[in-house]
Amino acid sequence: MADLPSRLLRGLLVLTCAFCGIEALRPQVATAQVPPSATEVASYSGLHADSANGAVSSIRQMIANGFDPDVRDGNGRTPFHVAAFLKQRGAMEALAAGRADVNALDNQRYDAVTIAAVADDPDTMSAAIRAGNSASNITSIYDGTALIAAAHLGHDEVVRRLIAAGAPLDHVNNLGWTALIEAVILGDGGKRHEACVAALLAAGANPKLADRNGLTPLELARRRGYAGMARMIEAAGG
Repeated sequence: MADLPSRLLRGLLVLTCAFCGIEALRPQVATAQVPPSATEVASYSGLHADSANGAVSSIRQMIANGFDPDVRDGNGRTPFHVAAFLKQRGAMEALAAGRADVNALDNQRYDAVTIAAVADDPDTMSAAIRAGNSASNITSIYDGTALIAAAHLGHDEVVRRLIAAGAPLDHVNNLGWTALIEAVILGDGGKRHEACVAALLAAGANPKLADRNGLTPLELARRRGYAGMARMIEAAGG
């Protein structure tokens, strides 16, 4: 699914929504990232290999010798992306010091912050932000943000850190959804998704911003039977 052209994929998502309901959207949205496979990692050389293995000294030496810190693999991943996927934070720091483009997007249009957000890896995500990777980047074929992805998946600590880093609270992706809406309609109604909703509302996310069908987060929460979320949204003025 991740290899389909973005227009076709969005069309399929709309049809899926129309015929099967919101629940059917979960797999397509959640599996758009393409991490390097074990075969790819084993075949890496140069900075990609050093980044996968966390070989900080070699990274510094290779960059000092003129190697391109933004070289791409077959899926458009830079060494910085590979380091983020494999949680090699020291490698990320060395690449950033070597003037790597820490805001680069891979072929699925993901940056390191969003990669770590989807992986529920707040420490690697924070390392990317410290290196200069913006929490405000528009990423993925859905024109979303790391905050939307994290709220969708219920990664509450990631959500809190992204908010602290200045991630846009009310960005609307090309499905017509904000982080708050995704936490409701793609969430499971459990404690972690409730914590995401609470963090977003406390930070000032707009509780009245509706989806393309005119449904507000409160209406969506009630429709899904998420009483706890509905109470929070209503208390916030939704």
